Amino acid sequence: MISRELVKKLKKIEIFTSRLANDQLAGSYHSVFKGRGMAFSEVRQYQPGDDVRFIDWNVSARMNDTYVKVFTEEREMTVMLLVDLSASERFGSVDKPKIETVAEVAALLAFSAIKNNDRVGLILFTDKVERFVPPKKGRSHVMRVVTEILNANPQNEGTDLGVALDLLGGIGKRRTVAFLISDFIAEQYEKPLRVVSAKHDLIPIQIVDPREDELPDVGFALVEDLETGEILEVDTSNLDVRAEYAREAQRQRASREHLFRRLRLDHCTVSTDRDFVKPLTELFRLRQRRMTGFR
Repeated sequence: MISRELVKKLKKIEIFTSRLANDQLAGSYHSVFKGRGMAFSEVRQYQPGDDVRFIDWNVSARMNDTYVKVFTEEREMTVMLLVDLSASERFGSVDKPKIETVAEVAALLAFSAIKNNDRVGLILFTDKVERFVPPKKGRSHVMRVVTEILNANPQNEGTDLGVALDLLGGIGKRRTVAFLISDFIAEQYEKPLRVVSAKHDLIPIQIVDPREDELPDVGFALVEDLETGEILEVDTSNLDVRAEYAREAQRQRASREHLFRRLRLDHCTVSTDRDFVKPLTELFRLRQRRMTGFR
């Protein structure tokens, strides 16, 4: 059952992200996510500067002239969105929880994909796979993907990135572009990241809330771990407590980013209190520079 409030959210996301996909990301997306390879298109007469390796000697002999083969890029790809639905994604200290930013990011990527005639699929997960939506094309399919994210009612609370990555590794026979959208509040995911990234183009997108980096000074507060249910009393007025919290948050963030760099994974971080388009645009820009050999 889709509520009236959800319909309004979906419409807002559709209008906003489809426009962004057309205006800001479409060209970048096409240039940095290549198709499966080159396919033969036609033959034409040889022109000065053509690569002699592409001369079609059979056709040239029949036509008594020199002809070359022309190839075009096989543009169509499969894009998989791996979306974390664990309880920590429901946290939000600004005007929306992280899961709404997740849905916006997923929608923008999906609209960019279908504009380039790519198929989009979805894996929703907690510490188990909650739902799998096979890849398809079209605007209505993108809206189904976003609806599945916003309307999800996960059965579990925890996080296991490995279950989603294992499923992707099992179903993706051809190389796939896979966006792993999560807050990465999880453990022991280096091995599945390494295994899947050897076969697929895996791109982690980390969703964060500003309160996960620093505690506000509000005196004594009860802090709940949404995934385990554990509740702790914390004296947020204590400067040392706030400083230690910030240091630990920074340590964990640095550790994750170091892992992504070590595995040579293109990645970005999106904060719920900031524009989510800018880090994605920067991700595409840096990826394009790397692919063309510029630093």
